[in-house]
Amino acid sequence: MESMTLQVAEQKGSTGKGSAGPSLVRRVAPGVAGFIAIAVLSHATDSALRAAGVFSALGLPMTSGLFVLATAYRSAFGALGCFIAARLAPRQPMRTALWLGAVGFVLSVLGVVATVHRPELGPLWYPIVLAALTLPSAWLGGKLGSAAQTQTHI
Repeated sequence: MESMTLQVAEQKGSTGKGSAGPSLVRRVAPGVAGFIAIAVLSHATDSALRAAGVFSALGLPMTSGLFVLATAYRSAFGALGCFIAARLAPRQPMRTALWLGAVGFVLSVLGVVATVHRPELGPLWYPIVLAALTLPSAWLGGKLGSAAQTQTHI
C-alpha cells in the first residue's frame, strides 16, 4: 500500500498536492519579460530616432519610408521578445511565444481601429502591416528560443 501512495505522490509532483507543473507566476513571467523587452526597445528606438532628427517630433507627419523603418525594427523586436519568452519558459516555449504574439496581435488590431478615423496618427497601412507581421515574428522568435532552450538542455 505504501508503494502505491509513493507512486501517486511522484505522479502529482514533489509536494503531493497535484501541482506537477510550474506555478502560474513561472508560466506567465517569461511572457511578461518578453513583452517588457519589446515595449522598452520600441520606445527607446523611437525616442533615439526622434532625438537624432530621423523621426519627426510627436504630432508631426512622417514619410512612408520612416514607417517602413519602424515596421522593420518593431517586427525584429517582436521576434526578440518572443525569443526571450520562449527561452525563459519552463515548459512549452513555442506556446509561450505564440501567446505573446497573440497579445501583440490584439494590440496591433486596436492600433488599426484607432487609426481608421484618425489619419493624423499615420497611414492606415502601418498598423495593418504590424498586425499581419506579429504572429510570423512571434513564430520566428519562438522557434529560435525553443532551439536555444533545447541546446542548453542537451
